[in-house]
Amino acid sequence: MITKSSRPKTEKERIAQLKGSLAEKTRELDLLRQISESISCNLDLDDVLKQIIDIVVQVTQADACLLYLYDDRNKELILRATKNPHPKLIGRIRLELGEGITGWVARERKLVAIARNASDDPRFRVFQHLPEDRFHAFLSIPVISKNEVIGVINVQHKRPHHHSASELALLTTIGHQVGGAIENARLYEEMKKKAMQIETLSQVSKTIASNRYLKEILQLIVAMTAEMMNSTICSIMLLDEDKQELEIVATQSLSEEYRKKPNLKVGQSISGRAVQERRPIAVPDVTREPGYMYGDLARKEGLRSLLSVPMMIRDRAVGVINSYTSHEHKFYDEEIKILQAVANQSAVAIENTKLLRRSNEMQEALENRKVVERAKGVLMREKRIAEEEAFRIIQRQSMNTRKSMKEIAEAIILASEIR
Repeated sequence: MITKSSRPKTEKERIAQLKGSLAEKTRELDLLRQISESISCNLDLDDVLKQIIDIVVQVTQADACLLYLYDDRNKELILRATKNPHPKLIGRIRLELGEGITGWVARERKLVAIARNASDDPRFRVFQHLPEDRFHAFLSIPVISKNEVIGVINVQHKRPHHHSASELALLTTIGHQVGGAIENARLYEEMKKKAMQIETLSQVSKTIASNRYLKEILQLIVAMTAEMMNSTICSIMLLDEDKQELEIVATQSLSEEYRKKPNLKVGQSISGRAVQERRPIAVPDVTREPGYMYGDLARKEGLRSLLSVPMMIRDRAVGVINSYTSHEHKFYDEEIKILQAVANQSAVAIENTKLLRRSNEMQEALENRKVVERAKGVLMREKRIAEEEAFRIIQRQSMNTRKSMKEIAEAIILASEIR
C-alpha cells in the first residue's frame, strides 16, 4: 500500500515545491544584496552593527539578537549591539574565548543551534542583567573575516524554535558576508581615533605656544583630552613641592564635589603613587580598589576605570593627568602612550610658565633695586649722609607707612625733582 507521505509527487506539487525553493533563494539573494549595498558601504561601526542586527532579526523573526566583537588585544569578546536596548551593558559584558556558548563558538569557529531549554546546555553562561538568558531557543553563529573569527551573533527565541537547515545556511553565509563590513568599519573607527589623537596633540602644542594664562591653558588641555580619551572626568593635579601635595587645578567636570576634593599627599591614593613612582597607573575599577581614597565619591559620580599619568619634566614629576571612564575599561598601551605625550606637553607648559614668572620676578627685583639706588643717591646728596643711613631711612619709612620700598623710593625721587 502506498501511503500519502510515500506516494510520488505530482507534477503540480513538484512545480509548487520548486517555486517555493526559488522564492526562498530569491529572498536570500535579496538579503545578501541588501547587506552588500547598505552595510558594506557604511563606515560607521555602530550603524553597521545596528543594520546587521535588523537583518538577522528580519531573517529569523527572533525575539532577541546580540552581537559580540572580538578584541584581539585582550583576547575577549565584548557585547557591542543588541536588538533590545541594553545601554548599561554594551561594552561591559565580556567573555574569554571558550567561555559560555558564545566563547565556545568563537574558539571552535562552529555554530551552535539549541531548539529548547538553552540554559540546560553545560556551556551556557548566565548574566544577571540579561533577560535573554531566560529564553528557550539559542542560535550562535561565528562572524568571519579573512578566515578569522572577529565576532559572534546570538539569535534567541522566547519559546522553543526549530532552526531549519536553510535558516542555518543563510545565517552562516550572513556571518561571513558581514565580517568584511565590520572589519572595514573597525579600521575606519581606528583611523578616526588616531586622527583625533594627532589633532589633539597638535592643538595642545598650539595652546601651549599661545599667550594664554596657565590656568586657561590647562583647562583647554583637559577639555581636549577628555574628548580624545572619551573620559567621563579628566583632571590635572599639580604638585606643591613644599607641601608634597597634589591639588586639582583644572577639570572639565561640572561636579562641585569632585572639584573640591581635598589635596592628596604624594604616595597617597592612585594619583599620588603615579607621581611618586613616576609611571602611569591604570585601575579597572576604582570603587573596588583598596588604595583609592574616594570610592564613595566615585560611585556617586559614576566613575569606574582610571588612568593616572605623571606629568614629567626630564626625570621630575610636576603633576598628574587623570582620565576616568564611566564603565570598566582596559587601557591599551596606545592610549597610555598618547596620554603620557599630552601629560609631558602639559608639563612643558607649566615649566615654561614657572620660568617666565621667575624671569619676571627677577626683572621686577632689578627694576626695584635701580629705583631704590637712585633714591639713596638723592638722600645722600641732600642730607649729606652715608649710603647705609640713606637705606635705613627708606626702609624705616616703608615699614611705618606699610608701603613698598619702591613706592617710598619713587616718592623721594619725585619730591627732589619738584624741588
